[in-house]
Amino acid sequence: MRLCTKCRVPLTGDDWSCASCGARPPVRDGWVELSTALDDERGGFEVSGFSELFEHEASHFWFRSRNRLIAWAIRRYFPRPRRIFEIGCGTGFVLSHLERSFSDAELSGGEAYPEALAFAATRLRRARLYQLDVRALPFEDEFDVVGAFDVLEHVPEDETALAEMRRVTRATGGVVLTVPQHPWLWSRSDESAHHVRRYTRADLVAKVQRAGFDVVRCSSFVTSLLPPMIVSRWMARREPKEHVADREFALPRALDAAFGAMLGAERAAIRAGLSLPVGGSLLLVARRREEVR
Repeated sequence: MRLCTKCRVPLTGDDWSCASCGARPPVRDGWVELSTALDDERGGFEVSGFSELFEHEASHFWFRSRNRLIAWAIRRYFPRPRRIFEIGCGTGFVLSHLERSFSDAELSGGEAYPEALAFAATRLRRARLYQLDVRALPFEDEFDVVGAFDVLEHVPEDETALAEMRRVTRATGGVVLTVPQHPWLWSRSDESAHHVRRYTRADLVAKVQRAGFDVVRCSSFVTSLLPPMIVSRWMARREPKEHVADREFALPRALDAAFGAMLGAERAAIRAGLSLPVGGSLLLVARRREEVR
């Protein structure tokens, strides 16, 4: 169900207007503005990064490969989901892939920054978009799958966000998460992306379990590219932060294709049941547990 953003009572109409308190969230150009809290707290976040993402995501091996892994994980562990909600949907690149992969599902995306939503609105055909705060989601028992793909590392209160994800997930549903892995890989790339942390597997699993989920799959990915990642991050240690993203996007086409093929082999291994022990990123799938321990 949907909840009023002001008084939190369940909404019964087709829109977000509340008959109880009279709240009526504004509708912007392609999304509903449910909360501006995180936008107001953006600190040093550079919104120009969204235009770079929008320009490069479709042509970069890492984003394409992650999309395929996410869609596989949803299909494997949550067959025929009716409602999928992506938290931190950014410019809509993942949602655009899910639109094609799950034509029968209702798709929604939430994002803190209107600059990102403006790009997402041009990219997506049927997903509903909301500006909202992941720490106070205006839903309850609403979605079969909630996804957060390289989002939690940006949120200081990540356990609050995970608890909210459980609250908005249906009894038979769950979450699909990706995060950057290995704190020892911390570099200027993380600083440039305004990460708060990189995760260990044990840390992410423990937080997800405390939030009220049972983990059903956890695997590293970007395993085959870990050695060049280490070298690249070591070389960038003296590089200005603003140059890091430009360098990571500027890959020759042949190298991009080769890296994409390597990650394709990793996906095949994961699909076959292997859980890769190390890698630049971590995939976790968990089902909602009815009784919070």
